Amino acid sequence: MLNFLVKRLLGLLPTLFIVAVLVFLFVHLLPGDPARLAAGPEADEATVALVRSDLGLDRPLPQQFVRFFWRMAHGDFGMSTRSKRPVSQEIAERFMPTLWLTIASMVWAVVIGMAIGIASAVWRNRWPDRLGMTLAVSGISFPAFALGMLLMEIFSVQLGWLPIVGDGSWRSYVLPSLTLGAAVAAVMARFTRASFVEVLHEDFVRTARAKGVPERLVILKHCLRNALIPVVTMMGLQFGFLLGGSIVVEVVFNWPGLGRLLVDAVSMRDYPIIQAEVLLFSLEFIIINLIVDVLYAVINPTIRFK
Repeated sequence: MLNFLVKRLLGLLPTLFIVAVLVFLFVHLLPGDPARLAAGPEADEATVALVRSDLGLDRPLPQQFVRFFWRMAHGDFGMSTRSKRPVSQEIAERFMPTLWLTIASMVWAVVIGMAIGIASAVWRNRWPDRLGMTLAVSGISFPAFALGMLLMEIFSVQLGWLPIVGDGSWRSYVLPSLTLGAAVAAVMARFTRASFVEVLHEDFVRTARAKGVPERLVILKHCLRNALIPVVTMMGLQFGFLLGGSIVVEVVFNWPGLGRLLVDAVSMRDYPIIQAEVLLFSLEFIIINLIVDVLYAVINPTIRFK
């Protein structure tokens, strides 16, 4: 296991290098002049040229990349062209709101999604199964921004129970987490159902039932653990998706997180912020996949990495 972890951690470096190259080229293909945006609409050409020189955008593209990569290797992602603050500081202030929102969304999505999936598998082709899969399809099909606005209209505008924007309290997490986790809960329910249906027909399940083991123990002890491996894989991918894909929800609820920061950075052509955030999202996916691989051995000790 230790050799596996070392190899995977060393594999981070070429992956992140490739991502850095692609991100650098992508942001420089975006239309618009960041120097003009940073200088302001009333600035003359001399001022714009001065700002462009200050940002290092007047240099050839290869020199810009070498400078960007060298600073990134030393943990320096530059200064935001929009706020004139260090990029690391900007991201650090926005990271925790996004992380807590993601955790809140993932917790209820896993609990509700797995409950629906298990119930649908146990009572397959009966009304709990039909109801659960109808809810799952609805959760996947309904757009996040539309669900967010619908929840705000009902629980904030009409009933006045919950705040529309984040105010730091637990109540402000309810609507964004429900909106963000709806699609994840739906996918979780479908994955759990499919995995449980397959496990329920295994020989060890029939043997446990033949021995007189209570059905509840058959489901929770024998079936759940063996059905978790594909579900855990999906959970890891969905957690990474929530961390990097909360942009729409954060914009709808005006949430002070990484998604909103990325939208503002793209609109202002803030290259350092865009590059740092995309690299951060890529690193999150790689680390989450590594954690998922390790969890395989925890769930099923027969699995060994070679």
